[in-house]
Amino acid sequence: MEKKIKVLRIINRFNLGGPTYNATFLSAFLSDRFETKLIGGKHEEYEGGSLFIPHKYGVEPEIIESLQREIDFKKDKQAYQEIRKIIQDFKPDIVHTHASKSGAIGRLAASKENVPVIIHTFHGHVFHSYFGKLKTLFYKKVERHLAKKSSVVITISDIQKDELENIHKIIPNNKAKVINLGFDLTKFQTNQQKKRLDFIKAYNIKENEICIGIIGRLTDIKNHQMFFDVIEDVINQTSKQIRAFIIGGGELEEDLKKRATQIERNYGESVFTFTSWIKDVDIPLARLDVVCLTSHNEGTPVSLIEAQAANVVVMSTNVGGVKDVVNVNNTGFVLDDFSVKKYAQKLLELIENEEKRKKMSQNGWDYVKNKFHYTRLCSEVEKLYLELLNINKDES
Repeated sequence: MEKKIKVLRIINRFNLGGPTYNATFLSAFLSDRFETKLIGGKHEEYEGGSLFIPHKYGVEPEIIESLQREIDFKKDKQAYQEIRKIIQDFKPDIVHTHASKSGAIGRLAASKENVPVIIHTFHGHVFHSYFGKLKTLFYKKVERHLAKKSSVVITISDIQKDELENIHKIIPNNKAKVINLGFDLTKFQTNQQKKRLDFIKAYNIKENEICIGIIGRLTDIKNHQMFFDVIEDVINQTSKQIRAFIIGGGELEEDLKKRATQIERNYGESVFTFTSWIKDVDIPLARLDVVCLTSHNEGTPVSLIEAQAANVVVMSTNVGGVKDVVNVNNTGFVLDDFSVKKYAQKLLELIENEEKRKKMSQNGWDYVKNKFHYTRLCSEVEKLYLELLNINKDES
């Protein structure tokens, strides 16, 4: 029997988002040549948990309680020791880390244990808009050191690769490899009418309401304040009935609810609906007319990929890999600056012109269905693994 290639996959934490899906599909759907062990930390209290995702695909991760998002030297040291012990017991041929904290601790542990191949995937980065200058410089120094310990560093878009190689100078040019994320997108095309009716019923949506959604963690980097400013500008310029859905949770929820109340008091009608986290996001997407993103920084925004898969037109600020996932002016609009007026103007264009909105929305599925499918992701990653191990793909 052919000896299995062992992969230890390490993720920061199991919260809702692209990294959990990416790690799950790569754990579940590589060929039989591979044996994968998935480990990671728990989600934080204000985040949506995502263990249902690996469980759905038959993956049972091991939770490392000490692996947490925030820096805590005592817990970080404990996580490092636990991961070293797992490496000693599992004896992986490859350690593949996903996102920053697991990328740091996991790569250091793998290097110490002389793992043959060490890979890291950047799902986003913190080199602008997150921290002050000194803290950002510290993180850049750390990541440059970790890049030297990596066999390859995967970026999830061409734009991100350019940022990390040429702008922030994190990765040496010979170590970066672009592999787009992959998802199970078929659910966004199935039972859409039932999902649509379920969402309408759950939130008492009127037939003539234009439903605009923003999906993600309620935190500073996602810049929800801009979204609220845009909606306020829009409702003062249109006679259409606007309903804005804030899908997600986070530390800014109470502040944003106060902002929503203030706008509604001025407007005289209910506009905003906070849904908290919705596990099956294909349900709201079956009814939403537009999905917005106003972030200061992104890796590959999953919400925009999923919206297009559900044939929903999208709008976004031009950050991170956004232009790599949106077919600009065909499946959505991308704004090059953070002007509320310009964003509102483009959103109004979609609100007032139903024919244009529907025509653009219909392009979404064709654009994302193959480009961002998990089978393509697994094929590209498997090929990379074999190359790094100097194994021919057809070798038996």
